[in-house]
Amino acid sequence: MIDLQGTTALVTGSTQGVGASIARWLAKAGARVILHGLANDQYAQETLDECCNFNPDCKLVAFDLSVPISQLIDQFVQPMICENPNLSIVVSNAGIYIDPPFTQVSEASYDRTMHLNVKVGYFIAQAFAKHWIANRIAGRLLFTGSINGLLAEPDHSVYDTSKGALAAMVRSMCVALSPHNIRVNSIAPGLVRTPLTNQILSSDPTSLDWMKLHTPNHQVPQADVCGPLAAFLVSDLAQHIQGQTIYIDGGMSAWQQPDVPADFRTWRKSVSEGS
Repeated sequence: MIDLQGTTALVTGSTQGVGASIARWLAKAGARVILHGLANDQYAQETLDECCNFNPDCKLVAFDLSVPISQLIDQFVQPMICENPNLSIVVSNAGIYIDPPFTQVSEASYDRTMHLNVKVGYFIAQAFAKHWIANRIAGRLLFTGSINGLLAEPDHSVYDTSKGALAAMVRSMCVALSPHNIRVNSIAPGLVRTPLTNQILSSDPTSLDWMKLHTPNHQVPQADVCGPLAAFLVSDLAQHIQGQTIYIDGGMSAWQQPDVPADFRTWRKSVSEGS
């Protein structure tokens, strides 16, 4: 059984989707969870209420992570450490997904994605690592990567780049921090249902069917499939799992490509005969 009783965890980007799933499962395991979101909105309050059902000491902090790193550290991280000196779990989940097509990517849009998906997590981890090392705290860092760090999509080149960088960052941090009893890992979801992806999947059944076809177990599950693994990786049960990116993707990353659908064969035959 996963037991996080007596721990305090910060989960960035945790008011909905994958982050909310992680927060709920950490709270369910007994952790006092500090949720983070851009705003204290309906999603934030619903997730906070759910977490408080497991641990009434959970709380919410609203902060815009897109600010410069010096401001992020001074206004978000250091106050967090001062108010929660025993905080020992940091889950960096916040990030953005939407990119322009490759030929339309500007330096500003590139920098924004890399800042939120890589740079913010890097420097939050660094600040907490300094505190943990100085106070001999066995810290645990968990990042939310993506199957896009391994597989690519044509219109998400910057996002893909950021998630590939994140996987390398996890390995480097592991080597640097493991001697200080700080564990670093990453989870990498495939396609899961979130408020953002539901907007696409609910309006385009063909897209949903296509994604199911490209997944060996033929499922596009709710984001809650991500929470149990996250809770496990920051628990003492996973003490010898370090520097790893573990995929939660229904086998998508293991499959070179799905078999050709019968209707595609029929269409291809009709085209050939028509020509």
